[in-house]
Amino acid sequence: MSQGMSTHAHAMPSATAPFTLPGFDLDAFVRATLDEDLGLGLPGGGHDVTAESVIPVQARFAGLMDSRDAIVVAGLPIAAAFFRALDPAMEIELLVEEGARVNAGADLMRLAGNARAMLTAERSALNTVQHLSGIATMTRDYVRAIGDAPCVLLDTRKTIPGLRHLEKYATRQGGAQNHRMGLWDAAMIKDNHIAVAGGVAEAVRRAREAGVKQIICEVDRLDQIEPALAAGASHLLLDNMDLPTLREAVARVAGRVPTEASGGVRLDTIGAIAATGVTYVSVGRLTQSAPAADIGLDFSPLAASGL
Repeated sequence: MSQGMSTHAHAMPSATAPFTLPGFDLDAFVRATLDEDLGLGLPGGGHDVTAESVIPVQARFAGLMDSRDAIVVAGLPIAAAFFRALDPAMEIELLVEEGARVNAGADLMRLAGNARAMLTAERSALNTVQHLSGIATMTRDYVRAIGDAPCVLLDTRKTIPGLRHLEKYATRQGGAQNHRMGLWDAAMIKDNHIAVAGGVAEAVRRAREAGVKQIICEVDRLDQIEPALAAGASHLLLDNMDLPTLREAVARVAGRVPTEASGGVRLDTIGAIAATGVTYVSVGRLTQSAPAADIGLDFSPLAASGL
């Protein structure tokens, strides 16, 4: 699996320390997201007509972001970056750790600064935290449902275009590990590759001879296991197998390579799937259809600076 994959952070995040992810440009993401909301480049666009017409230019707000439900938190440093992009002097205090599970009503972020900047950045910041915390929360539920089985939850490439690095970050905060990050860091040989290559063994052989080190091969029948292993597969994806077939597949592999159960995994079935002895279970819905967390941000006028 790619990118090491710790489960979640253990230190209180800092609103001033830079938030970095390999391959992700936070400044570009913030700018593009704000430009979209402001309508930059469109006729009449490029500004927040409501804030500019209603809020005095020097007005200051205090703000408090809180969770309306019990959630696993992800994305607060990114939200802070939205506010700082419009008011570099904004005072921001992150009140919980990334990856922390909090109860309904928990305070997440306290901020104070220019009122127009705060209102303009609000929706972009909230959308990001709600989406990422929703992913992290669902992920934690799946991790817990695995129970005591020595099995690791994986995410997939079923991500919203442009948000993969953030969504996979959120699954890590929920306790999952990342599957491959993209098409570049591991070969995943699936049924269509196998059909064109002429068989499992031939597809794996071609990948190995091309110098690919990590070769994940999908098998949906027991008789494909030995040809895939003999040809050099380093990881077997056991696709849409029922529980007896999964147990038999694990027995046949006998620990020679990691095994991954995939396909149709639900919260009420992942425990039994993990108990078959597979190394991993991958779940596409973590990033594909996690509901947004219910998070709010309330403002109040502020006469003087200070949190």
